[in-house]
Amino acid sequence: MSTSPEKGPSSPFNGNPWPVALLIGLGAAAYTAWVLEVVLSTGLNPIETYVSELAAQDRPLGGLFRATDFTAGLLAFGGGLMGLAWQLRDGGSRRPWSVVGWAGVTLFGAATAADAWLPLSCTPTADPVCAARETAGLVPATHQAHAVSSSLAMTGALVGIVALTSAARRYRRLAPLARYGPALVVLELLATVWTLTAIALFTAGRGTWALGAGQRTQVLLVALWLGLLAYSVHKERRT
Repeated sequence: MSTSPEKGPSSPFNGNPWPVALLIGLGAAAYTAWVLEVVLSTGLNPIETYVSELAAQDRPLGGLFRATDFTAGLLAFGGGLMGLAWQLRDGGSRRPWSVVGWAGVTLFGAATAADAWLPLSCTPTADPVCAARETAGLVPATHQAHAVSSSLAMTGALVGIVALTSAARRYRRLAPLARYGPALVVLELLATVWTLTAIALFTAGRGTWALGAGQRTQVLLVALWLGLLAYSVHKERRT
């Protein structure tokens, strides 16, 4: 990632960075609600199952996890949209990486909120009958819609992670993100490759290959990066 010394005008977060930092930070916390499976009886193996299966309609705690997903999405969407608006107002054409990054965070939030309204009806990695019905196309259309919204959410997250981390280094903004973000970028990309490979193997009928562990690592790293972004925005000052 570039560390060009180019400097822009004062930060768009001058004056009151708290709204963006608060929304993104709370969104990051809500996005980790799935860790409650450590203390709650979900009936799902976290090593093998999709995170989204916690929110499936046939799970006893599905409503709880749908609510936390929706909350996380709304918070991230609000923070991302505010960050994007401030960036454009402050001369976004001079910092395109920042504009793209905040747009990615906004997309992530919107698609994550949509996920909560498009739950799986059953758990294909844990229930062979559900998997067979899904393969035969006998599940509700929300399964396909959920796959689309989940893909959009992770695409937005990856765009935000890569672009805003690059922007922090290129434009010398958001110092904590510029310092620690690159490590999270590398780890997130590795976790994404693991998850996508495991999904491909599962779809091909070759087992789950610790799909759940890979995806949980992936979403945990997204939450950690969002937390780092929130802290960095809070620390941002006029230069």
